[in-house]
Amino acid sequence: MTADSASRTTLLGMMAALTGSAVFSINDLAIKSLSGAYALHQVILTRSTISLLILLGFMAMTGGFGGLRTTRGRGHLLRVSFVMLSNITYFLGLAALPLADAVAIAFVSPLVVTMMSVVVLGESVGPRRWAAVAVGMLGVLVMMRPGSGALQPAAVLVFLSAFTYAATHMMTRRMRATESAATLNFYVQCGFICVSTVFGLTVGDGHLAGSENASLAFLFRAWIWPPVSDWPYFLATGLAVTVGGLLVSQAYRLCEAALVAPFEYAAMPFAILWGVAFFGQWPDLTAWIGIALICGAGLYVLWRETMLRRRQ
Repeated sequence: MTADSASRTTLLGMMAALTGSAVFSINDLAIKSLSGAYALHQVILTRSTISLLILLGFMAMTGGFGGLRTTRGRGHLLRVSFVMLSNITYFLGLAALPLADAVAIAFVSPLVVTMMSVVVLGESVGPRRWAAVAVGMLGVLVMMRPGSGALQPAAVLVFLSAFTYAATHMMTRRMRATESAATLNFYVQCGFICVSTVFGLTVGDGHLAGSENASLAFLFRAWIWPPVSDWPYFLATGLAVTVGGLLVSQAYRLCEAALVAPFEYAAMPFAILWGVAFFGQWPDLTAWIGIALICGAGLYVLWRETMLRRRQ
């Protein structure tokens, strides 16, 4: 690969990550909007069915379904497991936290990607990146508010989600040579449909419902038929997770994980905007401090990488 070709590939990966992250913010908005009336597994099943139909249509128009054949069954199973854990813990936390707070805590994942890229992928990370990771972790600690009397369980869920999300991208990098972005996302949606269907058949009648905890209520609420006014939210989450998933997966296929990860911070201003516009939730002072530390650390890594590449 020539220097010009490598630069174009890197630029394409960065733009895919930036655009995909902005699109993903619509998914967060839709899920947050639906979390007060529907069960998580009902939302996920509907979202994944919409997403799968879109993916199949995309494949049909771009070369058929030959790409679904794979020899990486175990890799897909592990990656799908990471994606599921990441989504479930994140959405359960999102149901109980302000949108901007949840997204900010989740944004420790690009810093976790930086750490994992060293251990799992053998990528090089210097002392300044490590310092940025430490600052970002401090920001997460601030947002978890351990001095407020008790560590917020919802914040812990989102923090755990960040680690499994980072592990997902480690698998994407490992499988990039043989699996396309569409193939990776196809198997993820199949996994979601299977698990949410089983979960719905088991507890979808609502016999475990009744908890006053927002996260548990979201998990065990009975299924209901959505009124027409809520259909756009279901459609939005299906479209957003498809387009965003394709773009972000492609970004991690094209570029080093530690380079792509900071571009996911594009979703932060959208999260604040959606939180204010739809839920009337302004981040408080403590949240702003945490947001500044987490996003500042990630954006520093991005700036540092940009400067280094200009000198090459």
